[in-house]
Amino acid sequence: MREFGYERVLDVSGAIALLGDDPDARFLGGGTNLVDLMKAGVERPTRLVDVRELPLDRVEFTPDGGLRIGATVTNSDLAAHPEVRRHYPALAQAVLAGASGQLRNMATVGGNLLQRTRCGYFTDLAKPCNKRAPGSGCPAIEGEHHNHAVLGASEHCVATHPSDMAVALTAFDAVVSYETADGPGELALSDFYLPVGDTPHRETALPPGALITGVTLPAAPVAAHSRYRKVRERASYAFAIGSIAAALDVQDDVVRDVRLAFGAVASRPWRAMEAERVLTGGPASAEAFAAAADAELAAAKPLPHNGYKVPLMRNLVVAVLTELAEEAAR
Repeated sequence: MREFGYERVLDVSGAIALLGDDPDARFLGGGTNLVDLMKAGVERPTRLVDVRELPLDRVEFTPDGGLRIGATVTNSDLAAHPEVRRHYPALAQAVLAGASGQLRNMATVGGNLLQRTRCGYFTDLAKPCNKRAPGSGCPAIEGEHHNHAVLGASEHCVATHPSDMAVALTAFDAVVSYETADGPGELALSDFYLPVGDTPHRETALPPGALITGVTLPAAPVAAHSRYRKVRERASYAFAIGSIAAALDVQDDVVRDVRLAFGAVASRPWRAMEAERVLTGGPASAEAFAAAADAELAAAKPLPHNGYKVPLMRNLVVAVLTELAEEAAR
């Protein structure tokens, strides 16, 4: 690890000014991903700007009944917050599924959104990687890719996004707020992560030097009837091989509203818009859930060793939506 500067800031404008003066500086939240990448030599910042003491650590109701979550709220506090558990249970479940208690105590909401892929080629400086070194190639396509993308990938990158929290936020139309030297801005989470295309090194639409200040969840009554389900290769904490955030509103066995987002299948959390379209207004049955999953997964392009993810995600959709439908019928 090369030498780097460190500064702790107490106000947003000061944080932004420091990064503006040094384009090779990085904001530091909990450091649960950034510090690992620094140890591996993937990230080599000249300065770390510690933003944990910024006054962005609250979860509050918005005027329309949604929630605003500050960027420095820890994952532990987010998962334990009574309003999150009451109104967006899938979000709390996703955070709890994401890491151990020690990591959740350190990790922040803003940092979680910006964590980078755990693809082994990305973190190995001895290997080419278009995400780390644009134009060098993607060895995962011909190499180890059993946990890589089956949706939305390209010939330039097949890595997946690792966040559990972002999957639930995507299902509920979250909006990311940020601050720059030119003023504040917002990005719908659906626009926050860029398609991988031929520029996999460009991961988000955040302007250069922007500081995430919070995430807003609009009011969504259906979110109170939600669940997050994660499949991983071992019982202890591990990154998903497939996950789903689902919410369902059923009346008289008809789907009135549904939200679906998939994790660990694409370079970004995958909102299952086609499945939602197929389900809305139709029967709340296992057959309908399976048909909706098939409609969404028709676009999948698995590699030789990760095709198992397609039936895995189909089964997750059917299982989780069936559980929610049965709860609604009680």
